[in-house]
Amino acid sequence: MQSTSLEKIPATIITGFLGSGKTTLITHLLQNVGDKKIALIINEFGDLGIDGNLLASCGNPNCTEDDIIELTNGCICCTVADDFVPAIEKILARKERIDHIIIETSGLALPQPLVQAFNWPEIKAKVTINGVITVADAEALANGRFAHDESQVQQQRQEDENLDHISSLHELFEDQLICADMILLNKAELVNADRLLELTAEISHEARDGVPVVAISRGIIDANVILGLDMGAEDDIASRKSHHEKEHDAQHEAQYGDAQPHHHAHDHDDFKSISLDLPAIADIEQFEAGLAAIIHQHSILRLKGFVAVTGKDMRYIVQAVGPRIEGYYDRMWAFDEEKKSRLVVISGAKFNEVEVTSQLKQLAEALLAAE
Repeated sequence: MQSTSLEKIPATIITGFLGSGKTTLITHLLQNVGDKKIALIINEFGDLGIDGNLLASCGNPNCTEDDIIELTNGCICCTVADDFVPAIEKILARKERIDHIIIETSGLALPQPLVQAFNWPEIKAKVTINGVITVADAEALANGRFAHDESQVQQQRQEDENLDHISSLHELFEDQLICADMILLNKAELVNADRLLELTAEISHEARDGVPVVAISRGIIDANVILGLDMGAEDDIASRKSHHEKEHDAQHEAQYGDAQPHHHAHDHDDFKSISLDLPAIADIEQFEAGLAAIIHQHSILRLKGFVAVTGKDMRYIVQAVGPRIEGYYDRMWAFDEEKKSRLVVISGAKFNEVEVTSQLKQLAEALLAAE
């Protein structure tokens, strides 16, 4: 039985300087999305360097290679020069259902305005930001640079008159970190293990509290970790201040400097996931508070699922990356559908699956008893 759904299409923004490994990461994601239909929005096909074997004509005479093309795996790809919003509207206007939107940006423009654009009514009603992913070149950072070839980044910057030419690369990099929901230290295999730990601590200090810092090699990471972020990031843009905004908030700076944020590095190929069913719960706010405590205790990378709430006819979607949890009611329960909760948890290989499962069950049972 079908039921009305208010679920939005998730969009993931991937940012980072030229040479950080965004191309390799995106290509890996496209090759490992299973049956998901992905819409990819990029600046130029040539710049991204998508494998030619992935490209195919969409068969629409009004759709050229400068507009929207279809990939051989069923995904679609759209180029855009300046404004991403018309591209998103164009993709939403297509008849076929899109499961996920990936937006690639150069890292030279501030990510914050793009995040804010998702608050426009025509976009907000249909799309939510699943997460902002910043890709950084670990080898370059370990050697005191912000990109593999800073001169190329500067040249790319000077060729675009619409970009900010005043801020330093350090300030632009800081903005990438501040806006991120997850930071990927790519090319980690080229950095000494001890230096990688130091680098992780340095990056964590500039990022928002609780943002996961994940070391990866050759752009390889479980696609579910990236495409399953589901952050609803446009709803908390106030916490993603640029370096200019931070300069005007001395009190915030003082508090941040004294804080001891909980950031955690994760090995590039070490992820575990657990899935479990839970009963209906009586208080969604208490449930989310309990989830936040468990996520913090076990350094969980991400959590996603749906919750049956006592007395509610709609299913509640819950999703989290790091310490922040988002949730919304997405659709009515079907007449013949069992009203139960189901969660999927992804974290590093060292997290205690048995203990996490036990704590989640205890949390649900405690709130069930409160009914």
